[in-house]
Amino acid sequence: MRKITLLVGLLASIQMYLVPAHAAELALGSGAPDFQLTDVVTGKIVSRDDFSSKKALLVIFICRHCPYVQHVKQALAQLARDYETQGLAVVAISSNDPADAPASLKEMAQQEGFTFPVLFDETQAVARAYGAVCTPDPFLFRADRSLVYHGQLDSTRPGGSQTATAQDLRAAIEATLSGKPVSKDQKPPAGCSIKWKK
Repeated sequence: MRKITLLVGLLASIQMYLVPAHAAELALGSGAPDFQLTDVVTGKIVSRDDFSSKKALLVIFICRHCPYVQHVKQALAQLARDYETQGLAVVAISSNDPADAPASLKEMAQQEGFTFPVLFDETQAVARAYGAVCTPDPFLFRADRSLVYHGQLDSTRPGGSQTATAQDLRAAIEATLSGKPVSKDQKPPAGCSIKWKK
């Protein structure tokens, strides 16, 4: 009985580490928190309002080494290319501690042909504001910057036989860009937990 009690306590402590108290998840309909972060490729400061003319904004938290990000990175790059002329803005943010170095993130962005900014959230304040808990963790906002989708990119996983397509996220983007409601039946994002500063 003592072993079971200790195990339950251990699991509870792990859960608190993976989903810290400051990571209050944004509810659907919530506004997009602002950010002003450096783009690791251009060195420019990028903010939420730089994309105010876009029909939709996708903010996705990533890191370089995560196997889930490695699994979906090509699908994410293709998604951004497919919708960039249709009114979707994409912004990737890295918040891990110890962080992926900006130079390493820049290398990944260039290797994968990312056409969107990759921002460095050194203080983790933006990740906290969004309630991000894993990588990849996508937040899709419509034109008024209210949250319409926060879920998995698709049902594929690293090590599986299927190639990532970002099917679930694409469906939400298609609905948003066409002015249709996005289904609220959204499966949670799957990925590696964000590593928080102690």
